Amino acid sequence: MHHVKYIRQSPEAIAARKLREKAKIADFLALTDNILTRKKQSDWSKDALDLTTRLLQVNPEFYTVWNYRRNILVKGLFPQSSPQEVNGLLADDLSLTMVALKAHPKIYWVWNHRRWCLENIPEGPEDDPLGWRKTYWDKEMVVVERMLDVDPRNFMAWNYRRYVLASMPVPRSEFAELAYTLKKIESELSNFSAWHQRSKVLTLLWSDGRLDPVESREAEFDILHNAMFTDPNDQSVWLYHRWLIGSGEDKERLESEIAVIQELLDEKRRSGDDESDNKWCMESIVYYKTILIRKHSASVDVAGLRASCEDCLKQLIELDPARRNRYQDKCEWQILYTLDCS
Repeated sequence: MHHVKYIRQSPEAIAARKLREKAKIADFLALTDNILTRKKQSDWSKDALDLTTRLLQVNPEFYTVWNYRRNILVKGLFPQSSPQEVNGLLADDLSLTMVALKAHPKIYWVWNHRRWCLENIPEGPEDDPLGWRKTYWDKEMVVVERMLDVDPRNFMAWNYRRYVLASMPVPRSEFAELAYTLKKIESELSNFSAWHQRSKVLTLLWSDGRLDPVESREAEFDILHNAMFTDPNDQSVWLYHRWLIGSGEDKERLESEIAVIQELLDEKRRSGDDESDNKWCMESIVYYKTILIRKHSASVDVAGLRASCEDCLKQLIELDPARRNRYQDKCEWQILYTLDCS
């Protein structure tokens, strides 16, 4: 392991360690055999549940045991329990998964079992049928946010966050989610998941008519321009920019964004920055000028745009030789398409 000081052990210490490991393996195999035997015998008892707890604490990736655990609850314990007792059993399982996630935040089976627990929270208490569910789902949002504070780019936590948002008995405001994604982006521009979540929320707000698409797009372009000039090498920014441009029907917007990117490229060259830092600027200029040729050939200088694209592509071949063939193919396409448009 990296950064771990090696300590030389005596032969006796090595032998003792191996004996301890052998005993642990024997215990694990015996426990596994016991549980799988009980599963075959359809044992839905509390003793069987406790055994699965022991095994999953050692190996939370054992999805067969998670499945067996759910069967024990559904077929054995829930039918003989009151809603309050069911609520307590599920609370215990949520605690079990939380411990597992702290050590192993990217194991699918743990997330799946957590979903199952939340989806099976009973109605109650009697004076507030949504009370338990609302409490647990609100706590779940706090749990997800804490996990994203630890690892802001944990894509599984982001996927789970979308699930929680869609499942909450009392929905969370999409505008609050927009503010949250912006907070995450401002703390780390290269957070692909935060940009992706932002695109999901904006698409929903636009389709529902709750947000003016023209004004909000302008605000998004302002955010992107700041991000581009802050870190022009950040791929996530350029990918979000392409999403925001869309199919390129708006000719004025395309030309405006090309001008902004060209300004950034010129500024970097004047400052004497390493030319390799200009890759995304030039790729984007080629991409958007190609869209202009495709979508608006009747109202643009096709030959001039093609020449500009060819020049950028030749520079990219020098800057990024690993993708030489890709750039050459693009260059040949520019020539062929210009002939078709003439």
